[in-house]
Amino acid sequence: MNYRQAIAYAAECAGYGCVPGLENMQDLLGRLGNPQNELVFVHIAGTNGKGSVMNFISTVLTEEGYKTGRYLSPTIFEYRERFQINGKYISKAELGRFMEPVRNAAEAMAAEGKNHPTAFEIETALCFLWFREKKCDIVVLETGLGGRLDATNVIPAPLLCVLTSISMDHMAFLGDTLEKIAWQKAGIVKAGSRVVTGKQKPEAMKVITEACEKLGCPYSVSDPEEISGIKYGLEKQRFSYGSHKGLEITMAGNYQIENGALAVEALDRLGELGFPVKDEKLRRGLLQAKWPGRFEIVGRKPLFLVDGAHNEDGADKLARSIQFYFTNRRIIYIMGILKDKEADKIIRNTCRYAEAVITVAAPGNPRAIPAYELAGEVRRYHENVTAADSLEEAVEMARLLAGKEDVILAFGSLSFQGDIIRIAENGTVRRDTHGR
Repeated sequence: MNYRQAIAYAAECAGYGCVPGLENMQDLLGRLGNPQNELVFVHIAGTNGKGSVMNFISTVLTEEGYKTGRYLSPTIFEYRERFQINGKYISKAELGRFMEPVRNAAEAMAAEGKNHPTAFEIETALCFLWFREKKCDIVVLETGLGGRLDATNVIPAPLLCVLTSISMDHMAFLGDTLEKIAWQKAGIVKAGSRVVTGKQKPEAMKVITEACEKLGCPYSVSDPEEISGIKYGLEKQRFSYGSHKGLEITMAGNYQIENGALAVEALDRLGELGFPVKDEKLRRGLLQAKWPGRFEIVGRKPLFLVDGAHNEDGADKLARSIQFYFTNRRIIYIMGILKDKEADKIIRNTCRYAEAVITVAAPGNPRAIPAYELAGEVRRYHENVTAADSLEEAVEMARLLAGKEDVILAFGSLSFQGDIIRIAENGTVRRDTHGR
């Protein structure tokens, strides 16, 4: 199976949708020799911050010299971004080679009258096969949706479970209260694991602590009030946490300091569990960690940023960063939101800071709210709104509206951030037929 065939098969599997549950995944992996049972995991769940925390942890572990696998979704630039070892994507040849046995197992299941695995299940199985063959020392694994019934939760007890900020999102799948959503996220906790969580809202915190106590899992909490020496910035940020003084990160957004502290807490616990990290490697790894599409600067004069805020909590964090960094500056929004997100809350939380709003729809994404429909929603809160026919047109319009000292901010979904970044940097976008 070559790369193009593998990509075509993954696109075909996307038609099977999202089916929460572990039975299919267990069957698929059983046919592949259960590669997940030969790996050591850090498992991360949460509503927002999963990707950033995963990036901090995995970059530090790589810097220390551990062969570190990481599996993530969604991707920004290309399909292979999902599968990384020490920050490098799986090769095209390897993607084809590992997809073949996964496809064969999946098609055997379908031939027996069982449900064909979903795209996410296929990809998760592939990553386990690849990481096993490459003999990764440790794998940092991000859940796709929820936790308890997420395909990644087929793994044995992780060495460490990490819970990032939990808030309302994916309610159709996870439940309509914070307690129900937290119960799903806390489902990654297994007997024998150590747990680290960010400080949560009381109702979510209660669910997490009860899960840990029921399973006898020691847990620790990364409390933002314990962070000191904070110095915010768009290029570099500084903070101290615990015994670690003067740590620096280059990821912007004032919420990233909390993500950084959570990662440091997790790394300290990993040190106790057999994966120690020297202080100099911790510092270097945190500084080198980058995460595309998260309050990222992609252009200057005017300042052009992209952010993945795609739910109420993400929009609230984005609004706080806007207030902090851009007080009294004109801001032009490029906004695109998916149909299954709380569009009204995202718009309401952010629109007051915009001089003008340009709406877009992610190309080729059937879940995207059409630009003209989204403009109608925005118009309930902001009179200066225009729908763009393409991402290129949106960027061109924003640059015409913005002066050199103004700010352009593109946000609302990760699904179009890669294209926006390419357009902002190069003026055009390469349509990637090999799929995000």
